[in-house]
Amino acid sequence: MTADRSQLGDMDPEAFRREAHRVADWIADYLAQSGQYPVLARVRPGEIASALPSEAPATGESFDTIFSDFERVLLPGITHWNHPGFFAYFAITGSAPGILAEFLSAGLNVQAMLWRTSPAATELEEVTLSWLRKLLGLPDIFDGVIYDTASISTLHALAAARERAVPSVRTEGLVGRGTLARMRVYCSDQTHSSIDKAVILLGLGQESLRKIPSDAEFRMRPDALETAIAEDRANAWLPLAVVATVGTTSSTSIDPVPQVAALCRRESIWLHVDAAYAGVAAMVPGYEWILRGAEHADSLVVNPHKWLFTPFDLSVLYCRDMDLVRAAFALTPEYLKTVEAAPVRNLMDTGIQLGRRFRALKLWMVLRHFGADGLRARLAEHMRLARLFASWIDASTDFERLAPVPFSVVCFRALPNAVADADLDAFNERLLESVNATGEIFISHTKLDGRYSLRLAIGNLHTTGHHVSRAWALLQEHATQLQST
Repeated sequence: MTADRSQLGDMDPEAFRREAHRVADWIADYLAQSGQYPVLARVRPGEIASALPSEAPATGESFDTIFSDFERVLLPGITHWNHPGFFAYFAITGSAPGILAEFLSAGLNVQAMLWRTSPAATELEEVTLSWLRKLLGLPDIFDGVIYDTASISTLHALAAARERAVPSVRTEGLVGRGTLARMRVYCSDQTHSSIDKAVILLGLGQESLRKIPSDAEFRMRPDALETAIAEDRANAWLPLAVVATVGTTSSTSIDPVPQVAALCRRESIWLHVDAAYAGVAAMVPGYEWILRGAEHADSLVVNPHKWLFTPFDLSVLYCRDMDLVRAAFALTPEYLKTVEAAPVRNLMDTGIQLGRRFRALKLWMVLRHFGADGLRARLAEHMRLARLFASWIDASTDFERLAPVPFSVVCFRALPNAVADADLDAFNERLLESVNATGEIFISHTKLDGRYSLRLAIGNLHTTGHHVSRAWALLQEHATQLQST
């Protein structure tokens, strides 16, 4: 059967040119006016799916029709992370230079598994991560690699720690080896849940994860860590790794990395530093101290997609000995063997995935467009705005701050006189839902010392003092209204 030529090939180049301009114009308008949308999607569960056909179309449809459905059906179901009133989780920005880089990356459609499959992708990653490493003040011994998220970066770091502790684990595994001690990973009770998932996936079992108590400022207690390690050694556990955090997920507290690093060196335990959110702040003058001690770590993760204006997703793992990562994962079948004139790095050797997107391009463009000074200024402004918001909380008799504010996240709760202590959690939960329903802002929550805490996170390029002031006004207005109902 002869194929109809109209069903072959790609979009016509002139049509692509026209529609690319349309999309670029739409994105430019969106970035300039993202505040016009309700920040939190207002659709009901299943509403988007029910508005779409149950099967793919048999014949191709025009881009007009497709784009119309994007605006009509999908856009109402978008929670706008690029909204200046987005204060939930860790607020982020997909900046314009990063978006343009994603456009180019998609056009090139690079698969960077081998140096040969696109030398520029491999070598640009090496150069860009060297730039970032210097901005963070990390020593040159750290080699970097890009993954998608901090969860995957941390998984690979702990896999390298396992490789160092049990060199035969790659071939012999962990099961049925009676002489192999159970391994222990340590983190604080404030550490991200990705650590739990990593120990599960690595076959260590969730019971292998020991969570160390934190102090009054939600920082890991080195004395408690030292006691836990001694107890575990006495009970025939093999201490494998410690995860210290610079910028915990709930409160953005900073674990005492220098003390933890000294303990890990003395005990010959792998130290992984989770600086996914806050690590980039080390480039800001006066904040270099936050990574003090990290120069002694074995690995460190930082996420430019969290607070360095790089479109999601891009996470960077720095490792003191990247050869351990390669020892854990490098595997080259015959069809991927190549011979170059000089030694080269193949990105496929540094992780579980074979396919590699050209992620370095967007970070490279972001670093070049804003420059180091521009990035520092923007990060410093976000931290200034957070301190300003915290000062309003501290000055109010109706609100209470629940954690220090080292970076750009403020943890707090309403504390109205008319509400009994036993009802404060429920009141603050209602307050969160009430202000989020306005569509003007979106905040999230956590629990600190068992208390329901509201979180306001600043990280968007378009967020100004006006937006932070408006958030504070809404919180006060709605807290007053809720007391009267």
